[in-house]
Amino acid sequence: MTWRRGIEIKNAVELEHMRQAGRVNAEALLAAAAAVRPGVTTSEIDQAAAEVLRRYGATPAFLGYPGPTPYPAVTTVSVNEELVHGIPGRRRLKQGDIVSIDCGAIVEGFVGDSAVTVPVGEIPPEAWRLLEATLAGLWAGVGAMQAGRRTGDVSAAIQQAVEGRGFNVTKDYTGHGVGRAMHEDPQVPNYGVAGKGLVLRPGMTIALEPMVLAGGSETRVLDDGWTVVSRDGRRTAHFEHSVAVTAGGPVILTALEDPHLDGPRASWYNSFFAGRPSLAEAQGVLTS
Repeated sequence: MTWRRGIEIKNAVELEHMRQAGRVNAEALLAAAAAVRPGVTTSEIDQAAAEVLRRYGATPAFLGYPGPTPYPAVTTVSVNEELVHGIPGRRRLKQGDIVSIDCGAIVEGFVGDSAVTVPVGEIPPEAWRLLEATLAGLWAGVGAMQAGRRTGDVSAAIQQAVEGRGFNVTKDYTGHGVGRAMHEDPQVPNYGVAGKGLVLRPGMTIALEPMVLAGGSETRVLDDGWTVVSRDGRRTAHFEHSVAVTAGGPVILTALEDPHLDGPRASWYNSFFAGRPSLAEAQGVLTS
């Protein structure tokens, strides 16, 4: 059902299709995160996610996406100062890097869209604090996705959680509606004023994605036309979940419930997004 400004209200069947797409996308992200280690190329991380999508017969939402040139990969892999849209390639990860991986999967005509930032081995304390602030922003935004509240409440919650920890959100890129298309209305910035914006209705589905900078909020785009970096060269982080508004509260569509992958990393994925256990404990799982 189409609501005001082209916003699509999903019914129960459509939300279940989105949940299926979200599960597949979560497994792809988990496989990509598990590939992260010193010496690995960003292309190898992309290949790990692509293999999961192929296994499920899912269509990559990013591959061929229109832009300055058609996007050439299944994921975006952004390292350190690269905020979003980093193109996977020959760059090799180094000890102490942080890497943001964003992926989209189309299943049964609906999109799952989510992103995670993970450490490469031991990272400095400030980098941990950056990841924690970004996760806190995501979780604050999810908590505000209550029917009857407004998009400005979500934006303000994200901004306050991030800035209260001494970091900055980008003003150039936003969260967005998601469903049959990867980018639908409404846009949901990572900053805003509580009580403003559109009323949240059950069936609205939004990809919340705090994009956080350790330094100033200004960004620039590299010559490849895609990769967005912090203008001051300082580190950045990015977490994203696709979330549905329901009468019973927000439902995360891109969590990894009933995973097909065995071992400790499956439970790590959900707990990492939720901020449990601590990021330092989660690091031990990834590097084991």
